[in-house]
Amino acid sequence: MQPSLPEALLSLSVHGCRVLPRYLSEVDHPWLEVLLVEWERFASRPKRELDARSRQPLPCVAPTDKLRMASHVLERLWTFRQSAALPARRARAVLFGAAAEGFDDRAILLSKVAASLDRTADELEQALLSDLPSERIVGPRPESLSAGELALRTNLAMARALVLRSRQIRIELLGSARPVVRHARLRGLICTAPRPRPGSPAVLEVSGPFALFRRTRLYGNALGELLPMLAWCHQFRLRADCCLRDRHLTFELRKNDPIFPSSAPQTYDSKLEERFAGDLRRAAPELDVIREPAPIEAGGTLIFPDFQIRHRPSGRSWLVEIVGFWTRDYVAQKLARYRAANLPELILCIDENRSCDPEDPPSSALVVPFRRRIDVHQVLRRIFPGGCPR
Repeated sequence: MQPSLPEALLSLSVHGCRVLPRYLSEVDHPWLEVLLVEWERFASRPKRELDARSRQPLPCVAPTDKLRMASHVLERLWTFRQSAALPARRARAVLFGAAAEGFDDRAILLSKVAASLDRTADELEQALLSDLPSERIVGPRPESLSAGELALRTNLAMARALVLRSRQIRIELLGSARPVVRHARLRGLICTAPRPRPGSPAVLEVSGPFALFRRTRLYGNALGELLPMLAWCHQFRLRADCCLRDRHLTFELRKNDPIFPSSAPQTYDSKLEERFAGDLRRAAPELDVIREPAPIEAGGTLIFPDFQIRHRPSGRSWLVEIVGFWTRDYVAQKLARYRAANLPELILCIDENRSCDPEDPPSSALVVPFRRRIDVHQVLRRIFPGGCPR
C-alpha cells in the first residue's frame, strides 16, 4: 500500500487559503542516496540498531523536514522480518508457564525450558522478544529503489496526506480520463461526473473522507489509489478542500507536479464484477449482460453504469450499478438523476460493508444488498417479480 504522512510531518507553506507542499526534487537526490546507503548498512541487523542510527544526523547536509518525511516513507517501503529459532509467543508461553511452577534461578530456568524445546538457552532468549518491531531484522534494499523514486514516492505521500484530509475534491481530466473515472467507480468512491461542455475537460467530483460519518480510513485508502493514476492523463488538475491545522485550505495537484505514477492503465476486471456477470449469464441465458455501456447524461451529469441487462425476447433493459461506499443522500441523488432523465430502471447493488451513513438507503430504490458476492437470483427477482419470461 502506498504510504501516507501524518500531519505533523508535512513540509508545506500556506499562501492565503492555498497550501503548497515543499516537494522533493533532483536537488535532494544526493542526500537521499546517502540515506539509502545508510539504511543498507544495517541489513541483517535488528531494527533497533537502525532506529538508533536514524536519530543521528546524516554525514551530509539534508533539510530536516524533508529528511523526516523521506525516512517515514522509507520505513514503510523497506522490509523487516522476524528471525528466531521458534515463534515468540510459544517461547513466552512455555517459559512463563515453567516460571510459574517455582523455578528460582533464571539461567537454570532458561536451560531447562530450552532443552525441552530442543533449543539452546541463547536461542530461547532471542526468541522471547523477536516479534517486537524493534527486534525485527532489517531486510535488503528494495529492488530498484533509487533516490529519484524515493523522492517521487515521498511527494505522492504528501499529496495523499492532504487529500485524505479533504471534504470535497474536484478533478479535471483531459485525455485518458475514462480509466480514472472507472477506477473511482470500481473502488466504490462517492463521485459524480458532471457533463462537460464540448472540448472541455471531463470533471470528476469526489467526496473526501472528512465528509463521511464513518469508514473514513478505508475510504481514504481507496481514494489514495486514485492519485498515481492521474499521472497518465494528458492533463489534469485536482483541487481539494482540506481541513488542515484547524484551517480550511485548498490544495491543488497538476500534471507537472513530481509524484510517483502508477503502472500504466490496463483493462481492469474486478473479481466481484466478473463473478456477477458470469453468474447472471449462467442463471438467465436469455439475458444479454453488457459490461461498461456508454456513459449516460442524467440530470446534468454523466453516469457510468457498470452493466446493462437486456432481455432479448422483449427488448426491455435495466442498468446496474455496483455501489461501494455510500450515504443515504448519495443514493437518493443518484436515483433522482435517473428518474429525471427517464432512463430504464436502475438496480443498485449496495455493499453492506461500506456504508458511510448510519441510515438505510431510500426505500424506493431497487436495492440488492450484498457482502463479497452479489446474489444474481435476488437481482432477477427484483426485475422479474413473477419469474423471468422466456
